[in-house]
Amino acid sequence: MVCLGNICRSPLAEGILKAKLPQGNFFVDSAGTSGFHSGELPDPRSIDVARKHGINITDQRSRQFTVSDFDEFDIIFAMDSSNYQNIINLARNEKDILKVKLILNELENSTKDVPDPYYGGDQGFEQVFQLLDTACEKIHNKLIT
Repeated sequence: MVCLGNICRSPLAEGILKAKLPQGNFFVDSAGTSGFHSGELPDPRSIDVARKHGINITDQRSRQFTVSDFDEFDIIFAMDSSNYQNIINLARNEKDILKVKLILNELENSTKDVPDPYYGGDQGFEQVFQLLDTACEKIHNKLIT
């Protein structure tokens, strides 16, 4: 799960998908294309909206996406087209590129970009949670069946 700073959207996506998948069977992580927030907790508003839905993301720390992530992960979900392009720019080959997907492509009739709630109010975080929850449910269903 990859967004820009790894403090709002991707930590929520990581937490939501982890909560849906059987523990120990999958490795889910998140990162940002920017290292600006490296080592920081998720945004307090992300923590709050996750907690409201019974998910604890306070064990996460922001980290920057690296080329080695292509080796570590089978699927890399970008939160928006800008971060998708940033990830693709780091790809070494076609195999790397084929791993990268826009997370909202999992949904039909989607805008394709998860809006960045950072500069908005709490309602933006709830909206992002709902979008990611629906997408992660689809991902869960694909991985489990």
